[in-house]
Amino acid sequence: MTHFLKYIFFIILFAAGTDGAACRGVKKSAKPAPETEFTVVIDPGHGGKDSGCVGKSAKEKDINLRVATLLREMINDDKDKIKVILTRKDDRYLTLQQRADVANRNKGDLFISIHVNSIDYKTPGRETVSGASVYTVGVDKEQSTLNVAMRENAVIELEEDFTTRYSGFDPSSAESYIIFELSNNLHQRQSVNLATAIQQELVTTAGRDDKGVRQAGFWVLWATSMPSVLVELDFICNPECEKFLASDDGCRKCAQALYNAFKTYHGSYMAKRQRTAEQALR
Repeated sequence: MTHFLKYIFFIILFAAGTDGAACRGVKKSAKPAPETEFTVVIDPGHGGKDSGCVGKSAKEKDINLRVATLLREMINDDKDKIKVILTRKDDRYLTLQQRADVANRNKGDLFISIHVNSIDYKTPGRETVSGASVYTVGVDKEQSTLNVAMRENAVIELEEDFTTRYSGFDPSSAESYIIFELSNNLHQRQSVNLATAIQQELVTTAGRDDKGVRQAGFWVLWATSMPSVLVELDFICNPECEKFLASDDGCRKCAQALYNAFKTYHGSYMAKRQRTAEQALR
């Protein structure tokens, strides 16, 4: 039995008595009573030595950071008591686990990972494919969805001795993705609600084609103990989409779309918390 399969076996044995965070080794302490502040963790994907997807001139890591920074500014301009944390504020490299650790350490109430999509150079229609998509953690049997997860997870191969650090997980092996089928995500409903709102806003506010809400085995979503989504803004391999994504107007429209969806989610969250508090006083 390989080291990774032993790891899977371990999860199966203990899944019934533990939540998803415990299975993946994330230290999850009980949260104190809700405070007035809401914490959202925004994750600009890639960075540093990891450029992410590359267009004719633009790099994914730069687009992700610009959109994330604009989104933070929009939320900070609100009067609501919302704490915004960026996993990176500049062009630096972070591992997938480090990004999740930032979110978990700060007891985030929400995690949004921002990315830009692309497809292989040999794929027909590479320069015409377009559209935004939003993912929650899970497993989709479609090869195209698996390819996206494999590409995003492949960043762990830049780390030294990644097979030990990620318990034998191989981002290029379909077998490894069995682990995400075993995940009992306690926040799936909230994640899907947010993903749906973001997808609608990316279509209506940012004018992106609709590639839908999907599930995929993203390590960074699986390792965060809160509602979480991964956003693919559009395809950088399409010259027209690249031009939009690299422009000030394009980045602002994408950030505005994310902000609008966040406000919808946050409003529902606060209303539910208020109802819960009122019921507790009865």
